[in-house]
Amino acid sequence: MKFTKMQGAGNDYVYVNCFQEDFPEDPAQLARQVSDRHKGIGSDGLILICPSEQGHARMRMYNADGSESEMCGNGIRCVAKYVYDHGISQEDVLQIETGNGVLSLELEISNGLVDQVRVNMGAPILVSSDIPTTLPGDPPLNEPLQIGDQTLEVTCVSMGNPHCITFVDEVTDEWVHGIGPQVEVHEAFPNRVNAEFIQILSPGEMIMRVWERGSGETQACGTGACASAVAGVLTGRTDRKVLCHLPGGDLLLEWPDDGPVFMTGPAVEVFSGEWNG
Repeated sequence: MKFTKMQGAGNDYVYVNCFQEDFPEDPAQLARQVSDRHKGIGSDGLILICPSEQGHARMRMYNADGSESEMCGNGIRCVAKYVYDHGISQEDVLQIETGNGVLSLELEISNGLVDQVRVNMGAPILVSSDIPTTLPGDPPLNEPLQIGDQTLEVTCVSMGNPHCITFVDEVTDEWVHGIGPQVEVHEAFPNRVNAEFIQILSPGEMIMRVWERGSGETQACGTGACASAVAGVLTGRTDRKVLCHLPGGDLLLEWPDDGPVFMTGPAVEVFSGEWNG
């Protein structure tokens, strides 16, 4: 099986071109194997680029633990780069089908290759039962969440997958690795949840680290950055345009009105190879 390793803001996945390769018999098991950073290729998960009747391609995304996720903001930028750079479609605006519908991506081309991608991530989902969470409010804003003997104030948003955002004075390992795993599996989130920890630098700038459901801490999470930007606006902490600093790089988020969120960031091809596992 031929594969390509790609990353967006350090959020790295193994990509398989299912226009040319057979769809894996057991994609969940394959995701676990290729994601292993000691015995596999090493990645945050597996993304399959498949034919689509609704767009130029369809993205199927599997976390490192084999669970399938609806969307990945950094992953979809790399899908768009692959589709363009490898000649599946060379339109400068692509429609990519995801578990959260068909999304539109505007490509920035440099020397014949995609450099940056601006993604229309769609409108945030703010109804608690659709996020889903049992916390009150549509959406829950600054709601108390009990983690052991600690009470967090959390805001919940879905960008096709669920996010629980906590604003903190300083983002530390204690928050991400100590609290993040407990938030992920909290009973208030029936489908588990991604846990974001946000430090506000100014109304137009923030620092984010994330504990992703099924993958642990990753270098970046595009949907999480979008959800955090929405949470910043709804709680009065940020402007509608904010630069988000993540361990793997920067993402520009825009929520110009109460419609779709736009995300702009890099997409990089790292290497290609053949998997014989």
